[in-house]
Amino acid sequence: MNRLQLMKSPTLFQGEKYLNKKKNYFEGWYFKNTNLQKGISFIPGIHINDTEAKAFIQIITNHMSYFVNYNIEDFESNHNPFWLRIGDNSFSKENITIKIEDKSQNLKICGNIKYSNSQNISTNILLPNIMGPFSYLPFMECNHAIINMQNTINGSMNINNEIITFNNNKGYIEKDWGDSFPKSYIWCQGNQFQKTNASFMFSIADIPFKLFTFQGLICVLLIDNKEFKFTTYNNAKILQCDLKEDSFHIILKKDLYLLTITSKHGKGLKLAAPVKGKMTRNIFESICASVAVTLKKGKEVIFCDTSNMCGLEIDKSR
Repeated sequence: MNRLQLMKSPTLFQGEKYLNKKKNYFEGWYFKNTNLQKGISFIPGIHINDTEAKAFIQIITNHMSYFVNYNIEDFESNHNPFWLRIGDNSFSKENITIKIEDKSQNLKICGNIKYSNSQNISTNILLPNIMGPFSYLPFMECNHAIINMQNTINGSMNINNEIITFNNNKGYIEKDWGDSFPKSYIWCQGNQFQKTNASFMFSIADIPFKLFTFQGLICVLLIDNKEFKFTTYNNAKILQCDLKEDSFHIILKKDLYLLTITSKHGKGLKLAAPVKGKMTRNIFESICASVAVTLKKGKEVIFCDTSNMCGLEIDKSR
């Protein structure tokens, strides 16, 4: 499958050509699963550099995070239909099955989650995913794709004898690939809004672009089936960005629309992130943050609601 075909289907494994090369590369999928009080996210992926090629699965809950190493030979992917396997664990857009026992981390987890009723952002030939026309550039440090803005999840996970049950709750799937995470960024995602069937994803990141760096913005608010995008490539502007250790307040503008985002995050738990294909950078994520979102068109309030069990990362470490 050539690069253009892969780009039109970003869910698929993009890095097959790097598996037998010592080129800096990473690729990881992010499966976030939450009920009203608890959550668990899985990040299966690979990383390759001049000294090693490994597969991994990262796990994060309300209170704990884990990094489980695998040999690259334990990684397998398929294009049609899409699925990937790492060891005894399988992942697709329809379900995930987990079976991990890592005595060194006192970790034992097993279970199955099924996905249905998937909703994604609108796409076309010019805007194949949330990165829009930047998706066509082969030299981007980090590529990002939203696979599902929202899906219905059913199933359960037993993690160290604690059972997390999902009964018509909400999930989210995205992915990243390239050689490194951005130098600094904010990322927030939520779909457990209190009053509205809505999903939200937002990120600001420093993007290296040949000889200079610019601040890239991607943001989507999906209210039922109506989509509002605020992005660098559709001329949205960041009017205000106030960051504190445990919160942020951001205002975005596009044409007549104003989007205000206020977040209070819980304890961040350590995850590993790539730097030139090596998983050597520590980042910190909460999956039980809260975010308040207000959308106005002129003086008219179109949307005002709060989501709990949000994913949130604020990182300026590199």
